[in-house]
Amino acid sequence: MFSLRLGSARISPTALYTAQVWQENQRSVPELQYWASRALYSALWPAMRTSQWFGGPTLTDFLLARHDLIDHCLTQAIDSGQISHVVEIAAGLSPRGCRYVDRYGSKLTYIEADLPAMAQQKANLLKDRLSHNSNHHVVPIDAFQSQGDESLAGILARFKPTGGVAIVTEGLLNYFDRPSVLTLWHNIAAVAAAYPNSIYLSDLHFAGHNNDLASQLFAKALGYFVQGRVHLHFQNEAELQQALAPIALHCEVLDPRSFKQEIPACQARGAGLVRVLKMTLKA
Repeated sequence: MFSLRLGSARISPTALYTAQVWQENQRSVPELQYWASRALYSALWPAMRTSQWFGGPTLTDFLLARHDLIDHCLTQAIDSGQISHVVEIAAGLSPRGCRYVDRYGSKLTYIEADLPAMAQQKANLLKDRLSHNSNHHVVPIDAFQSQGDESLAGILARFKPTGGVAIVTEGLLNYFDRPSVLTLWHNIAAVAAAYPNSIYLSDLHFAGHNNDLASQLFAKALGYFVQGRVHLHFQNEAELQQALAPIALHCEVLDPRSFKQEIPACQARGAGLVRVLKMTLKA
């Protein structure tokens, strides 16, 4: 995989680009600024601007739409009293943990989880924040393991949630093949069973929504960056629901364009290139 280093951690160009989109659009915090993110964003800016001139979508369109819609769902769950703990898997340079701890204080425990090197690097970047917020944590995780200290279940066993748990993955699923994604969902279902009222929030691209020329070119470019194929696991929602049948999760598929009255970012031309998944334990 083509990647750059942030300290000892490898980080993909797509993650770097997304981090700068958050910075440019007032979603992030100063501690998570990185020179390589700015450089990559600047390098792709002419192409994004050209697409805008011709009335096409940009990467920023769907990156902000998915981010803000996940935030919308997460905020609703926390405000309703449903959620006491959040685990963000593959948190990378995501600013969500910082923003939610700033907003909710001691009412919410936020756990950012990533591969060991990235978790350590993020803990270094957020050292001051973490030292002043005992409810904000950065930990290593192996999300594809069902048990052990660094599994999702093992991490939550250390924190002993008293309420529901929200599990978040953003920008993660399309890096992995379908069997790996289904393994992850099985692990999440097991956690949901242990912590009632839990929810899982993620983004997903359907092949049937990304078959136009612009989307195909984007997928090929992204595949070049990560030195492999971008996985579009399901043709449409029906195929997704069929794959979920053996898994104890009920899935609601949200189209960002349906939220354009509530969420300004969902009005963008490219917002419909992505869907947000909201999963709960099957009754």
